[in-house]
Amino acid sequence: MKTDLLSRKADYIGITGSVLCIIHCLITPILMMSTALMKHDELRFGYLSLDYLFIIVNVIAVYFATRHHASPVIKRSLWGFLTLFAVAIILEDASEVFEYLGYVASAGLVITHLINIRQHRLVHVH
Repeated sequence: MKTDLLSRKADYIGITGSVLCIIHCLITPILMMSTALMKHDELRFGYLSLDYLFIIVNVIAVYFATRHHASPVIKRSLWGFLTLFAVAIILEDASEVFEYLGYVASAGLVITHLINIRQHRLVHVH
């Protein structure tokens, strides 16, 4: 029963996780420069480790979104953007390119989840 509910809401969870990740990534540099709060290493580490939480949330969302009803193109797109997203987040300290790649992958996840929701509705209407 719980997995059925998770399967129905997986696209919404994925969209929420990706949008929150984009907001987090945009706000982090501002917070790092402007607040004395981030001078404490444990708070800074906790805030930066949210990146890995976003990866986990998106893995779960993509898994459940592609489990049953997604078309092969949507499945490949979601898994491809998720892989790109995870690699970009993990390697973002290596080069600035990975930071921008993370934004692109996150936006790709949002758009693909929206397309999956739309296709899912069209299939169930007919």
